[in-house]
Amino acid sequence: MDVSFGTVWEAVAARLPDAVAVCEPGRERTYAEFDDRAARLAAAFEAAGVGPGDTVACYLYNGAAYLETVFAAFKIGAVPVNVNYRYTGGELSSLLTDADAAALVFGGALAGRAAHAAAHVTGLRLLVRAGAAPQDDPGPQATELEDLLAATAPRPNTPRPGTDRLFMYTGGTTGTPKGVVWRQSDLMHSLTVPIFGPLGLGRLPGSLTEAVEVAAGAHAAGRAPATMPVVPLMHGTGLFNTMGALLAGGRAVLTRPGRLDPRHVWETVATRRVGTLIVAGNAVCGPLVDELGHAEATGAPHDLSSLRQVISSGTVLGDRLKRSLHERADVTIVDALASSEGGPFAFATTRSARDLPSRFRPVAATAILTDDDRFLAPGDPGSGLLAYSGPTPLGYHNDPDRSATTFRTIGGVRYAVPGDLAAYDRDGAVRFLGRGAGVINTGAEKVHAHEVESALLDHPAVTDCVVVGIPDETWGERVGAVVATAEPAAVGEADLQEWVRRRLAGYKVPRRIVVCTALARTPTGKLELAWARRVLAGHAARTEHDR
Repeated sequence: MDVSFGTVWEAVAARLPDAVAVCEPGRERTYAEFDDRAARLAAAFEAAGVGPGDTVACYLYNGAAYLETVFAAFKIGAVPVNVNYRYTGGELSSLLTDADAAALVFGGALAGRAAHAAAHVTGLRLLVRAGAAPQDDPGPQATELEDLLAATAPRPNTPRPGTDRLFMYTGGTTGTPKGVVWRQSDLMHSLTVPIFGPLGLGRLPGSLTEAVEVAAGAHAAGRAPATMPVVPLMHGTGLFNTMGALLAGGRAVLTRPGRLDPRHVWETVATRRVGTLIVAGNAVCGPLVDELGHAEATGAPHDLSSLRQVISSGTVLGDRLKRSLHERADVTIVDALASSEGGPFAFATTRSARDLPSRFRPVAATAILTDDDRFLAPGDPGSGLLAYSGPTPLGYHNDPDRSATTFRTIGGVRYAVPGDLAAYDRDGAVRFLGRGAGVINTGAEKVHAHEVESALLDHPAVTDCVVVGIPDETWGERVGAVVATAEPAAVGEADLQEWVRRRLAGYKVPRRIVVCTALARTPTGKLELAWARRVLAGHAARTEHDR
């Protein structure tokens, strides 16, 4: 099926114009409305000189505007680019410059940070603000989204090929965010299992006509997915699965933007009859399960009768939380081992508590690659890097060296090798051993240690430092740092945390900092990471003892 996501959505909208496509608090938009608004925004992009291959940045919280912006870009062959809404002004400008962004659509609440990009990113041709900006921080001069749509006629729909692209920026394993370049037809193939599998189709539809028939049939039978991304649409787990739901004539159900509100999530699941919940491991699922227990204790349990599937990816989802969900709902939990660069490598699928403990079973295209480019056989001892030979991205934007490292051709076959360590168990199941060196995965956010170390070393009192991941039951890992200063009493943990917070996004700020006079290094000058982890663990134990 050589068509873009946008072309499928347009065809579904023509077939199911009155079906609801997007729900957000207080408002629903039908497929016809979704298509019309995106067509108007697409026309505005074109009027500003944005065309095929140009990049459109989405600096937005979850909401209909995010999906409309992506759809509008698809309509004209432009390339939507995800932007982490936690980025500071400097981080935002850096990413937009790397992406060669031609247009920026930003949320009103983020206007102050967008001002930095407006002043420093020279290639921007259009700035669109979705929602009112704070009066005390109005941000750059920009056109309000609703005014732009009202003043612009919809662009006629024209088919676009599956070779059109999408960027998914990821923290990755080498520091600065990298724009993973996906061809849309390849991305569609990666969604076959979670989107078309539940509809009884074990493959991607072979044509646009068949895709529309599948969507119409699923809608008529009441089987079209009602999908709620509890995770941000700026991450692949949330965006890709939501895009897939719209391929199948389903609904994207969105919650209030901002911090996770577990009670609001479950109330929305009940009122909107959500069937699929998209989470990111313990960090998201833990508070949701806690709220279920609290509601039961008060005698007003949440209604989970519509829930059929929970999809998690990006970070660990423990069996304790899976058991809690299985005991409360007739739900299938699909835990995916995947990355922005490729996969899914493996799935741990449980349909009841009887299936626990969960095990990751590799898909046919997955292999484990050793340091000398050998492939382990299932059950072989040793470990290596996960490799995937299915549909994969084209590479990294403007970075051939990194692309050659991650996307390798071995024995005439192209593999994505993002740097995730794994081993086989005797029965062929895959054991995930961690991300590549130097990356801290905290609640599905990837933090590169070197970036945080650089921020700490900018402090005038810091002479040396090391940043590592600290195991955390809820977040998978948290950021920790051991810092050396000439006078440890001269600077405290809170001072250093505030120093980093002014330079980097909040999730990159070390949650635990130990200050000392010198760091342990090997005779060759390398930092002893195991020592740093022991220091941080000992500090945590002493702190807990003193409470």
